[in-house]
Amino acid sequence: MREQMNPTVEKILQNIEKVMIGKRNVAELSLVALLANGHVLLEDVPGVGKTMMVRALSKSVSARFRRIQFTPDLLPSDVTGVSIYNPKEMEFQFRPGPLMGNIILADEINRTSPKTQSALLEGMEESSVTIDGVTHILEKPFFVMATQNPIEYEGTYPLPEAQLDRFLLKMKMGYPELDEEMEVLNRAQKVPPIEDLTPVISLEELRELQNEIKTVFVDDTIKRYIVDIAHRTRIHNSVYLGASPRGSIALMKAAQAYAFMYGRDYVLPDDIQYLAPAVFSHRLILKSEAKFEGITAEEIVNRVIARVPVPVQRLVK
Repeated sequence: MREQMNPTVEKILQNIEKVMIGKRNVAELSLVALLANGHVLLEDVPGVGKTMMVRALSKSVSARFRRIQFTPDLLPSDVTGVSIYNPKEMEFQFRPGPLMGNIILADEINRTSPKTQSALLEGMEESSVTIDGVTHILEKPFFVMATQNPIEYEGTYPLPEAQLDRFLLKMKMGYPELDEEMEVLNRAQKVPPIEDLTPVISLEELRELQNEIKTVFVDDTIKRYIVDIAHRTRIHNSVYLGASPRGSIALMKAAQAYAFMYGRDYVLPDDIQYLAPAVFSHRLILKSEAKFEGITAEEIVNRVIARVPVPVQRLVK
């Protein structure tokens, strides 16, 4: 029996589906990250709707949308902002960069240098940026959805491990089904649906939802389940570096958000099993032999989940 979706969450998803066809799972996971105060890395080939997904989510929640187009010559100050001397006032004045928004699209993040990529780190982790010794607090909610083309493409820079670890989850869009792509063509003949998209909730309502997520109950048996899965990724024969403690925290928060979205005030083992590949895979560094054999991080996470005993959860809180 399918669980009943939270009415407010369902409204947001239905609004996104006016623009995105056949991408319900991607929209759900994006909303999981937003509600859990995390960030998302979308990796796929160009033209499958990564940018459209971010814009649709932003418009649905009345957020201030900012876009950063990453290029090889982009500087850190182009992202965070810069202090410029004003001769009339005889003082330096801060001019905020595009990072000063609610929902940030970091488009093609792996097209720029690691130095500029790292300019996002403080904002993603601390919700603040420090420029010329002055710390600027970012308005909440603050949500980064970065897109990247696969690193096999020429002219791209693999993201540093430290930055990958800041993303709550990583996912792929994938190509649409034939019927879905037909519908995309039909809609493209008219005015783009994104232009007519209107908000369904306010920023204040979104903040309230984010606060409610924190009240979702996580039993100690579930926490142990998360820790066991994370630990087994660290000792796996094919893994050089496993999921970090930050990854364990991310999985717990994501599971709280996912449970809330489906109208529950407690987390189930099923939530952990569903979310773990998206939360842990990009945090693993595989050994060279594993890469040579074509083994993926997602496969390893799924194998680990299959081997870790599923806890019997106590429903009495």
